[in-house]
Amino acid sequence: MKKFDLNPMPAPLDSKYVDLLSEVETATVGHFRHWGFMAPDIKPINHSRKIIGTAVTLSLPGQDSTLLHHSLSLLRPGDILVIDRLGDQKHACLGGGVALGAVLAGAQGAIIDGMCTDPSELEAYNFPVWARGVSPITTRIYNIGGQLNKPVACGGAVVNAGDIILADENGVLVLPPDEVAEVSRMALEKQARGNSNGERMRGGERLGDLSGASKYVLEQA
Repeated sequence: MKKFDLNPMPAPLDSKYVDLLSEVETATVGHFRHWGFMAPDIKPINHSRKIIGTAVTLSLPGQDSTLLHHSLSLLRPGDILVIDRLGDQKHACLGGGVALGAVLAGAQGAIIDGMCTDPSELEAYNFPVWARGVSPITTRIYNIGGQLNKPVACGGAVVNAGDIILADENGVLVLPPDEVAEVSRMALEKQARGNSNGERMRGGERLGDLSGASKYVLEQA
């Protein structure tokens, strides 16, 4: 059995996905979709950025970041690292050095089901990371093993290499490419309705009337 199980890189990011999702908020999608979201414990570290990109998936065992360092030579503009730490919540696999390598390769950011380190350096390199937290204890080059571009579990969501990632200040959403167009359409329609309702509220109408909530309450009061 090989220590390192590698699949080919997924297709590079198609700009049409960026166009479709550029105005979409994860919190809007969360109004009508209940799957594909990572756990809220995976949060933006020191930023409120939004990124859209292609998932490049990694499974890294506890103390070992050998495969992560290797993967930096494969990254392309539009890629997002999605890292399954296989349950480890102690060792930070990504800090300033890895972030710099990823930035120079054109990667959009990283999503880690675990810890990162060097939040100030991540900010300085303008490399947005979503993680469970920050730890000073880091991984090493131990040559234990790992998987690249295999299905992973990240924050309770299944992520396949080539899935489209939408991550913002509210959380992380994973979308199969063939579902992006429909999700985008539904989200943009909902956001437009929300903007319209906002204008009506500024004009004196009340949210309970607009949403129908007040009707339900008054019927049963």
